[in-house]
Amino acid sequence: MLYKTALLGAVAFGVSLSATAQTIGTDETKLDTVIVTGSRLDQTLTEVGSSVSVITREDLDQLGVDFALDAVATAPGVTINQNGAFGGNASVRIRGASTDQTLVLIDGVPVNDPTGTGGGYNFAHLDTDSIDRIEVLKGPQSTLWGSDAIGGVISITTKRPAEGLSGTLFGEYGSFNTLRGGAAISNANEVGDFRLAATGLSTDGISKADEANGNTEDDGYESQTLAAKGGLNLPANIRLDTSLLWSDAESEYDSYAFGAQGSVADGDEVSNSETLSGNVSLKIPLLEGRLENLVQIGYADIERENVSNGVQSYFTEGDRVLYRYQGTLAINDANTLAFGAEHEETSANEQDSSIDSLFALYEFKPVEDLTLTGGLRVDDHETFGSETTGRVAAAWTATEHVTFKASWGQGFKAPSIFQSTYICSFCGLTEPNANLEPETSEAFDIGVQWQSSDQRLTLGATVFDQETENLIDFSYTAGYDNIALVDSQGIELIGAYSVTDWLGVAASYTFIDAVDGEGDELTRLPENTGNVSLSLDPDGPFSGAVLVQYNGEEANTDGSDLDSWTRVDLTGSYDLNETIELYGRIENLFDEEYQQILGYGAPGLSGSVGLRLRY
Repeated sequence: MLYKTALLGAVAFGVSLSATAQTIGTDETKLDTVIVTGSRLDQTLTEVGSSVSVITREDLDQLGVDFALDAVATAPGVTINQNGAFGGNASVRIRGASTDQTLVLIDGVPVNDPTGTGGGYNFAHLDTDSIDRIEVLKGPQSTLWGSDAIGGVISITTKRPAEGLSGTLFGEYGSFNTLRGGAAISNANEVGDFRLAATGLSTDGISKADEANGNTEDDGYESQTLAAKGGLNLPANIRLDTSLLWSDAESEYDSYAFGAQGSVADGDEVSNSETLSGNVSLKIPLLEGRLENLVQIGYADIERENVSNGVQSYFTEGDRVLYRYQGTLAINDANTLAFGAEHEETSANEQDSSIDSLFALYEFKPVEDLTLTGGLRVDDHETFGSETTGRVAAAWTATEHVTFKASWGQGFKAPSIFQSTYICSFCGLTEPNANLEPETSEAFDIGVQWQSSDQRLTLGATVFDQETENLIDFSYTAGYDNIALVDSQGIELIGAYSVTDWLGVAASYTFIDAVDGEGDELTRLPENTGNVSLSLDPDGPFSGAVLVQYNGEEANTDGSDLDSWTRVDLTGSYDLNETIELYGRIENLFDEEYQQILGYGAPGLSGSVGLRLRY
């Protein structure tokens, strides 16, 4: 209770921030030095009119988390739900939009699951070791990225090769007999560069069905990840890039049990998942570098299998192939135009769909401190026809201390292959629903950020409103149909204070009021969430951080309420010498008992310790 009170007190005073505390005022943390690649115009944070959270590699190291899911959860406006730790299906929602309405990009390639019911992305297996940064763009981004970006975009960039020949080797051991290790090697010179990395994790895990309900069987988890990235510097400043990310995971999970809490109890079930994503791109500068041309081919593939009592009970496979061209023309210092075309082919279980897209974005800077952005996109789906979306945004640095931002945008999401081909024998639907239409959304947000003259204190607030129509849901009379509407409003508060050059405090708070067309609150979505963190990075070998996470009460699908919870995590590292680092993490310090989804448990007090070698 003490920590919950401290968190809400900090929020009430507006001392709020992004995921982790950083030293304010350094070149690395100034808003005008962080480039947002997800904007497609490579704008800085002071130029992007949309609300965006950037989680850097430094943030990931400070958090000490193994999975990208836990890092994304610290961004304001983001809510996560996982069916038990260590491989349980994990969804991410932005400002109340469903997980199927969140587009996930890895190095610019869409990786949402084409075989899923709604085409969402499962964050359960994405390891952080090869991730360089994560950008969370909030609100509809279909003008930038097309279908599926109806609620927001999570853009993940993998690590680039380091200058010169270098590498890392690490290993760690923790609670639940958890072993994790990995190695990487990279090199970069004037000819080109490459990076190769491998990571593996194995754990006995915990019972996915909550142990508090008498479920004693541990559900293990194993995963392997391979990452490769490289490039070649060609004549005339032409650049050839390629990247690849592969993972294979096996996760034990529990069975459906009628009458049990959340309808889940101990069982002998296993889920296998293999994913692959990659791209090859060619960057060609023309007109003395004023026109940048990008030609890219991207690919994502997934296979999923469930095994029940040793017998295969489910199997699915699908892929996405993307062909993209983007030109970015710097007309002059005040005007930039980006334009392009995309063709995407999606397949799932021998069913196919395709979509063709044209887009144009324009950046206008009438004065140095004002950035206006507008864009239009036309997506032509082979089944559901053409959809046009637009967006406008403005960012104004009114003074050296105050920045205002505002944006308005539209989104759309074509029905997934599963939804558009579904036949329901028990509800009399012998043909797919021919009246199914794309989901659409419209939203705006307005924000302000203030920084003190000594650059030690930063405060910010953003209000948002989003309405989504024609949501696709299951109906016993028509199968999948456009039967739902959602209106989501709220506020995000961010801020930070550098107490000293080596001690910083940060926090974030989000309030979301999301209701459906009947005025009922959305399930599995808390109204109140927040984080408070403390970071220590004094001169010397030691650094560390404390993270407090609060998740408010939320409604369950059965009409009951899931209790709020507060969790405290500690991380720390110690440089034994210039090449060897000792690091550790304590999770759920006060052994909080909580559930993210009704019936599914979460780890209690646990931790890990490891060594990292850099050469």
